[in-house]
Amino acid sequence: MSEKISTRPFFAWPILLIALFAVSSGGTVLQSMGEIPPLLRASWRMQGTSIVLLPLFILQYLKQKSYELTTQDIKLLFTSSIFLALHFGLWVWSLDNTSLIHSLLFVSSHPIIIVFMMPLFGNRANKSHIIGALLGFFGAIITFGDLERNGEITLIGDLAAFMGAVTVVGYIFIGRHLRSEKNMPVFIYAFPVTLGAGIWLSLSALLLEPVSISDTFPESGLFGWFDSGWLIWIIYLSIGPGLAGHTGINTVLKWFPPILVSVVLLFEPVIGAIIGWLFTGELTLGFWTLLGGPIMLIGTIIVTLEDNKTRNIYDESIK
Repeated sequence: MSEKISTRPFFAWPILLIALFAVSSGGTVLQSMGEIPPLLRASWRMQGTSIVLLPLFILQYLKQKSYELTTQDIKLLFTSSIFLALHFGLWVWSLDNTSLIHSLLFVSSHPIIIVFMMPLFGNRANKSHIIGALLGFFGAIITFGDLERNGEITLIGDLAAFMGAVTVVGYIFIGRHLRSEKNMPVFIYAFPVTLGAGIWLSLSALLLEPVSISDTFPESGLFGWFDSGWLIWIIYLSIGPGLAGHTGINTVLKWFPPILVSVVLLFEPVIGAIIGWLFTGELTLGFWTLLGGPIMLIGTIIVTLEDNKTRNIYDESIK
């Protein structure tokens, strides 16, 4: 670690902060596009990001000709794309059915979910894991005090965000296996998974929402984001959260310990709520969310720190 710190360039911290703010802004932008059905909105995000990743994928593929995809790799990429599609579809749907801060809190709770899943993978949760997970779970229960029958914060919206966190665990584990154990280059992994997620979300939007391939109204067109009214939004989501955010995260891992990056990124709900307030001038933050939210965050940080200590470090998901 000392060698990394001594050779860390001066621009490493700005890149990390830009990545944090870029990732945190995604929820506000997607929630502001409320005229677009949620699955279609999520598919637009994946379509745009795929286009941005394509040239980087081609360049990396040409430079990494020695890397050969196996049949097992392809199966895992396929499965990972399904998990990513489920994650984004559920999360974007939650943005329409609960408050921004509740959506961000619950979708960021995947470290706690991993603790409960550890026995399934033959790992034993230790005392700190259990304390952190219970704190996170207790904090989540407290935030339910702000649920409103016909209000902005709803149980179904919170559950959708939580299921978004559950499904991203599959994406995290597959990504860790392919990137760390199989040494798959980042864009050779990210492009096909993102493209696949875009395809599954597009098909889901066609089947479940009032969407068509060719529609005169861009808000219900499968490729309606090419319309000038929405193009700038998708360009930002693709280059901002999609590229600057997640490529920035992968870049700074050269210079920062993974645990530091992981803990910094856990503040996405806080930064995201501030960005939402600055963007819209509104912030739904009830008493019980103000009390339970920090407890959820503390529990998640405890789990993340313990994962680092026991070498069960997880990689962050694309938002």
